[in-house]
Amino acid sequence: MNSFLDSKTFNWLDSRYNLDPIKKLILHKKVPVHKHTIWYYMGGVTLFLFMIQVFTGILLLMYYQPGESSAFESVRLIVTKVKFGWLIRNLHSWSANLMIFFAFVHMFSVFFTKAYEKPRELTWVSGFLLLVLGMAFGFSGYLLPWNELAFFATKVGTDIVGAVPFVGEELKLVLRGGQDVTGATLSRFFGIHAAILPAIFTLILIFHLLMVQRQGMSEPEFFKKLPENKKKYISFLPDFALRDFLLWLIVFYFLIFLALFFQWDLGLKADALAPAPQGIKPEWYFMFMFQSLKLLPPHIWFIEGETFGVLFFTFAGLVWMLVPFIKLKSEKFQKRNVIIITGIVVVAFIVGMTIYGYLE
Repeated sequence: MNSFLDSKTFNWLDSRYNLDPIKKLILHKKVPVHKHTIWYYMGGVTLFLFMIQVFTGILLLMYYQPGESSAFESVRLIVTKVKFGWLIRNLHSWSANLMIFFAFVHMFSVFFTKAYEKPRELTWVSGFLLLVLGMAFGFSGYLLPWNELAFFATKVGTDIVGAVPFVGEELKLVLRGGQDVTGATLSRFFGIHAAILPAIFTLILIFHLLMVQRQGMSEPEFFKKLPENKKKYISFLPDFALRDFLLWLIVFYFLIFLALFFQWDLGLKADALAPAPQGIKPEWYFMFMFQSLKLLPPHIWFIEGETFGVLFFTFAGLVWMLVPFIKLKSEKFQKRNVIIITGIVVVAFIVGMTIYGYLE
């Protein structure tokens, strides 16, 4: 890396584009090494899987035809006639699920190591928004094959959106493009999935990465308290980047394994007149919310149970996003690690309700 920074090519570019700030970043950015260093790599893996999503999504766009009479047929063409089309679709589907999984792991690792604290509050907020957008990618993309399961799952999902007080019905109409799930819904979901969400996601992702590069890797409290001669660092380039790349390769091999041996079934074409199939379930990252809403009674006080659940999860999400700005002034609360205990409860709830949803 140093040889490249001293090369004629770099000097030629530097004289024209003033690359000195980039050079300083490459030479001076360090990554702390300690028992929690492994968690630094989770964000990079999530970014890598997003790049696979973009690449495979572009390839699928070359053959996919949105429309009530063409969507299912075009996906069937991709998986049966287009060379390696089945593989690209499997890679797209599995990388989407793995991206959400690693985004959750990244978020909770940041939470439990308290890496969201000053001055990284906005990094946390932007990261949380990226997770929400990633889940929105999953929800909007689920309908695009226009198969039976996706059709009825989308109907249930948009009905839940309709339970939002005051604006729910309007939001449901905007998403569906009418009262029911039809070809208009498919067109809107395609536009959201292929244009609107990528644009918003890319802007927030750029901001998130700039903040990470600007502020560097966070150091846990125990690491900060160590004497300077006990602290160990590695350079971001090439040491950390090479290790990150190695983990990317491992994840990619695992992704290929999933795509080859656990293929996504296309199922039957959607038919609005057909009865809903038994046991409709959302994607796993929505399961804990879906299962919770199912367990609520019809009414809680004067509010419908489903509306209460939607309000609860909306409020909980806002509180979670604003965690860096919540200050516990009581020393009693601080000593008992209320924030950490809350995080453990949240993880246990998500995992427990997800497992319960699939076992039911």
